Amino acid sequence: MIEQLAELPTYEAYKDSGVEWLGEIPAHWNLTRLSTRFEERRQKVSDKDFPALSVTKNGILPQLNTAAKTNDGDNRKLVKKGDFVINGRSDRKGSSGISDRDGSVSLINIVLTPNDIDSQYCNFLLKSYAFIEEFYRMGHGIVADLWTTRYDEMKAVIMGIPPLLEQTAIAAFLDRKTAQIDQAVAIKEQQIALLKERKQILIQNAVTRGLDPNVPMRDSGVEWIGEIPAHWEILANRALLRQRIEPGEEGLPLLSVSIHTAVSSEEISDEENIRGRIKIEDKTKYNLVQPGDIVFNMMRAWQGAIGAVTVKGMVSPAYIISTPSQKIVSSYFEYQYRCPEFIQQMDRNSKGITDFRKRLYWNEFKKLMTVVPPIEEQTAIAAHIETQSAKIERAIAIQQQQIDKLKEYKATLINSAVTGKIKVTELRECKDVG
Repeated sequence: MIEQLAELPTYEAYKDSGVEWLGEIPAHWNLTRLSTRFEERRQKVSDKDFPALSVTKNGILPQLNTAAKTNDGDNRKLVKKGDFVINGRSDRKGSSGISDRDGSVSLINIVLTPNDIDSQYCNFLLKSYAFIEEFYRMGHGIVADLWTTRYDEMKAVIMGIPPLLEQTAIAAFLDRKTAQIDQAVAIKEQQIALLKERKQILIQNAVTRGLDPNVPMRDSGVEWIGEIPAHWEILANRALLRQRIEPGEEGLPLLSVSIHTAVSSEEISDEENIRGRIKIEDKTKYNLVQPGDIVFNMMRAWQGAIGAVTVKGMVSPAYIISTPSQKIVSSYFEYQYRCPEFIQQMDRNSKGITDFRKRLYWNEFKKLMTVVPPIEEQTAIAAHIETQSAKIERAIAIQQQQIDKLKEYKATLINSAVTGKIKVTELRECKDVG
């Protein structure tokens, strides 16, 4: 994909811009400061008079209706249709774009009115990764998260600007090519979604119907489960598991329970641990977990934060630990508990007024109904799911790698066009992307 750039023509003559982020530019392009092509719009307005807009990596979007309004008067900046807006904070790197409507943005943003520059070309130029890096390099701050660039610093950025007709041609070329790339990415994202759906169906069928399509079936008596193999059981969790609370031990890893990846198998970092800044030093305040335990986060169980433990470790007191009271294959039950239907069962039995106040306590969890095959089938089902899931995950990884390459190509194509590394005014078509 990246190699296709070499097939595009270059300009006949170049000159040294003397600016690191630009390098050599076409000889007929003008070198100029940003302030000659943009004027800063500083007018302050109220979000009650001008609709609030959000500055995102996907451009300038209407702010959600749920966003809080203020009573502080003129506490935002005016944006007019066609203005380019960029967030001055480095932790919002890449949040910028041309606004397609009038509105208002927060004061941390810089609002620019284009002057003698094609608006679409401006959008590609100021969103190119080379410009973004230069923009933030011009800023100031003590630490990275607080690094900020102001207009007074930004206006000194040196740019290479082609003639207006050439700007229009470059913008039209990039519009067309980036649309093709975006379409290719969308197709691959749909393929990933289908693969994930296939994986979920595979797990759901395996944990509720088994691996033998010819086995006699019976009604489970539980609406969300439906039919199950006639020789399987339906049991309440209290018949399979008992709650255990034991203090942690020095030297054991602190594990997490995620809605995405179930129970971790190694120590979580402070960055991953939302309680990292107040981590309890007394290990006895954590609870011990053993391989084979089933653990869930009682505050996130309604979202699927449950899983089987694979290593000896410790977990937060906010987690409920259950240990098998009879011989079971815990990985099989993890697959079952993380199915959407079982998660909905946990959701229905969680206590709380709103979603983020819900709690699933042990007394409710032990009443939930679980499908229980014979132990040898639990083993076979868990192994089958693991094998087939690995194949699907490899297919997903391949699609994701291709998406990453397409996005890298898109960024490089834009950067090359707006800095003159490729010539697109006399366009000859690239090969199809994707």
